[in-house]
Parts: sequence; C-alpha cells; structure tokens
Amino acid sequence: MTSLHDLTALEQAAAVRAGEASPTELVRHALDRIAALDAGLGAFITVTPERALDAAARAEALLRAGGDLPPLLGVPTAIKDLNNTAGVRTTFGSTVMADFVPATDDAVVTKLASAGTISVGKTNTPEFGYPCYTDNAIAGPARCPWDPSRLAGGSSGGAAVAVAAGMVPFAQGSDGGGSIRIPASINGIVGIKPTRGRISNGPLGGDVTGLGTNGPLARTVRDAAAMLDAMAGPVLGDPAWAPPLPPGESFLGWADREPGRLRVGRWAQSPMPDVVLDPEVAAAFDDATDLLASLGHDVVDVPEGLLGPEVLPSFERVWALSGATLPVPAARVGELRPLTREMRARGLAMSAQQAMEAMLALRLFSRRFLEATADYDVLLAPVVTMTPRPLGWFDADGDGAEDFERNKRYAAFTALFNVTGQPAVSLPLHWTGDGLPIGSMLVGRPADEATLVALSAQVEAARPWAHRHPPSWERSG
Repeated sequence: MTSLHDLTALEQAAAVRAGEASPTELVRHALDRIAALDAGLGAFITVTPERALDAAARAEALLRAGGDLPPLLGVPTAIKDLNNTAGVRTTFGSTVMADFVPATDDAVVTKLASAGTISVGKTNTPEFGYPCYTDNAIAGPARCPWDPSRLAGGSSGGAAVAVAAGMVPFAQGSDGGGSIRIPASINGIVGIKPTRGRISNGPLGGDVTGLGTNGPLARTVRDAAAMLDAMAGPVLGDPAWAPPLPPGESFLGWADREPGRLRVGRWAQSPMPDVVLDPEVAAAFDDATDLLASLGHDVVDVPEGLLGPEVLPSFERVWALSGATLPVPAARVGELRPLTREMRARGLAMSAQQAMEAMLALRLFSRRFLEATADYDVLLAPVVTMTPRPLGWFDADGDGAEDFERNKRYAAFTALFNVTGQPAVSLPLHWTGDGLPIGSMLVGRPADEATLVALSAQVEAARPWAHRHPPSWERSG
C-alpha cells in the first residue's frame, strides 16, 4: 500500500490538485514522520507544526478559490538552519545563536513559499556551516539513516536526512564547499549545487567570497529540478546573476529531454596532496564511468597538471575569511566548537593583503581551469574520498586544526567547483556491500544546469534509485 511519503514532491503536488490528498494531510503526515523518526536521526533543530498547519489551511483556501495555483502547492519541505526565517528560531547550529529569531526571511525562503511549498521546520546544521559533517551542541549529530552509527555529512546534513528518511520529499540546502553534494552522497539522494548567481543569497548574504549558494536536495532528479525552478532567480542588489533559461523553458522541462552525446571528462585530481580513494569510492567512480559510456557518451581522462600549488592554501584562507565576521561576542567565544574557534582565529589573524591575494589567486585559477576544461560538456568526479564516517571521527580529539585537516581530506573534490562557480550534482549510483550509498559528481559548464539535469535524468532512468530506502522507511508515521 502506497503511503504519502512514498510519493515524490511532484506526485504530492499533483495529488493536491486532483483532490486526492490535502495540504493538511501532507503536512500532518510529514510531522508524524518527524515525530516517529527524528529522535534517532537528528534531522531537525526546530519543528514548526502550528505554522505549517496554518500554511496548509491557507493552501486549501487557494484551492477552493480556484484560478492559477503555485506549482508546488501544499508540498512539505524544510529550511536549513543557516537560513533566516522570519519569526522562527534560527540558530546557525550554535549555542551562541540559540535564541535568535530573525525579522526577515532569506530570499530563498520567500521563493519556496511563493511556489506553494510548506516548511515544517529548520534542519540540523553544524555550527555556522563550517564542517562537512553535521553535529552541534543544540541538536547533536545528524545520522545517516542507512546506518545511524555514521555521520550524515554536512553542512546540509539535516536536510539530506529529512529527505532520505521520508520526512519531507525535498528540502533546501546550501553549499559553500560541498555542503549539498556531500550529504546527498552519504544519504543516497540527489543534491544540486547550482551555478554562481543562479539562486540569490539575499537579502543579508554578503557573497564576498562567491563560494556559497542555495540548492535542492531531493529523492529524484525531477523533484530536484522542480525545486531549482522554484528557487532560481536574482534579487535586486545581488552581486552576480546567472543568465536565465529562455522564455517558456524550465529545469524540470530539461529533465524530460535527451542530453545528446556528451564529452565527459574524468576528473580525479584533488588539491589535497596524497589523497587516495577508498576502494569502494574508486569502484563507484569506475562504475559511473562505465555507465556513462554505456549511454553513448565519450568519457576520457582530463590531463593532469591543472591544479597549481596555490589553490589549496588560497582556498583555506578564503574559507577562513567568514570567521572574521561571525556574530559572536568576545565573552562567548569559549562556547564555540573547536573547529569554529580555529576558523575564527584564522580569519581574524589574516591581513587585508593576505585575504585579497588569496581571493585573487582563486579567481585567476578559476579562469585558467575553465579555459582548460572548456572542451568537456561535463566532468565526472568523486564526491567524497571515503565511505560515510563514524560518529566522532572528525572531532573526537577536540583539536580544531586536526578537525579541519580531516574535513579537507574527506571532502577533497567538492570545493574546487565552488571556487570555479560551476554547477554540480551528486547522484546516488553506488551502494557498498554493507548498504551504504556513495554518490558520483557531475559538473557542468558555468550556468549550464540544463545539461546536467538532462544527463542526470538519463542516468536515473538507466540506473533507478528512488525505490531504494533506508531501514526506517517503513516505520509508521
């Protein structure tokens, strides 16, 4: 028997329009799933049942009124707790911000609501989004539903868990160094990091480094594309704008197009020296290569030598820059987790000259890299270097600097494409023998999410994954 959480987001939206399910039924089902599962998985920091049910009632009033309806009316979702939500506690994963309630929504929150989605709460995230795993002193760790003894990844770990466990069909995340793609890989779902400027970080996001962007996490490519459509578009004052699709086109529409024969470059070079892929990750990379070749694409190795020695140290400096502006009073610095304190200290210690030189080095590298890889339609790369890590693997010794080193080694591939600003997607194409997902990353040309969506949909049709569920999927709620 099909349950409501078995339906994709687009199927839920269609059921609402057909009168087969009401927004209130969908929201109550999502809240019941959270109540039944979240204590063991750590997907949420804050759940907002009253607000969600009020929004569902308003959605039903729109249905009764008729006329043009938002495309995703009544579909439950969730907002990452790094994003401001007016009137809802937004902690940024830090005890320092535990009581903060913004007066303004982030632009992406407004856009998702305008598309008809209903947020049921704020998803778990690490303190100020720094690490590639999710753990904090407010909600504890986000756990992989395929094996709750493993970390769910980060920094959009709670969002990925909520989707993978069937609490919501899709959820908003953000990605400044891999924070959508890493948890998508670990939790066996789809995660899209859009191109720089595709989705606004307004009104408060400074975009100084250009690394971070919002994006969707979903169980299917079509759901992710629909959510991308809902979030896309600039807001007045944004420092960058990705060119829009031609009139009448959508990313969801591209999920129904054949991508054609593409030239795919295999990218296995990491800025992190001496990185060796775990055997299971290497097997997943080779398996994805074979799958793309079997679909008729030309898959070739990208020549080595494109990464200069300046890339990693420059990225480290730019990554630490945001630590200089954390809203943390000096008297409360001791409350921060070791990694956050480390990043804050590095950011504050940096001179203006060092900061500008690092940002310039990354911009120059990006130009060279994009020119050198312009002949490839898509790049194929690993998402992470190892299988999902056990709880406490990154920070057990309490040393922030060592924590950062482990982050870099684990997530050695993703941040490169935040630097270049290219769109990238993680697809769940491989499972280990003991049932853990391993994603593969496809990277598009700048502003070419359309080709990525078309190729991802082709890959999903050839190697479906939406029927694969973690053990908790069939639990009541």
